[in-house]
Amino acid sequence: MVNSRKTDSPESQALGSNSAAVIIRDMAIDDLAPIYHLGEELFTSDLYPYLYRTWDEWEVIGLYNTDPEYCLVAEIEEQVAGFVLGTVISKASWIYGYIIWLGVNAKFQRRGVADRLVDKIVERMIEEGVRFMLVDTDPTNAAAVKFFTRKGFGNIRKHIFLSMNLSKHEQYGRLVAYERDKAERAGKRRSRRPASNP
Repeated sequence: MVNSRKTDSPESQALGSNSAAVIIRDMAIDDLAPIYHLGEELFTSDLYPYLYRTWDEWEVIGLYNTDPEYCLVAEIEEQVAGFVLGTVISKASWIYGYIIWLGVNAKFQRRGVADRLVDKIVERMIEEGVRFMLVDTDPTNAAAVKFFTRKGFGNIRKHIFLSMNLSKHEQYGRLVAYERDKAERAGKRRSRRPASNP
């Protein structure tokens, strides 16, 4: 895998006479916080609980450290409009590209930002010898499924996630009660100690 690669010159494309240019560039260290916070806005627990559970600052930092050439930012008028974070997986004779995260700021949607980000990461992965690309999304995210299908992804498979709320588990309730009793006993011991005289 190639170390961090710089884009020779930022690519830009005017999208209509009233639209500003979309610039696709490599993610820089100063982008880590804005990308993380944009992801927090996009991958919320009420909309996408399974994306929400895995989105954190280490996701952004880790991919930036291990796969910087597949961490791209879209900018419009010097504002972060979106991002794509990916990786490459080598297995036997195949090299797979994987788009792990793709996000576009709501105020910049419908302006070709996601198209440009995906086109650029696909281009980079082809240059690296990737033969097969993967992407996943929540099956209820019809817009994402339609987008990726339009971009050429297919062979849709549904993946089932199961979960269990441990706060409703019998053992969890016993542990909480035990910890509460333990804290109360410790509090009572402290209150029984005689005050020391100066």
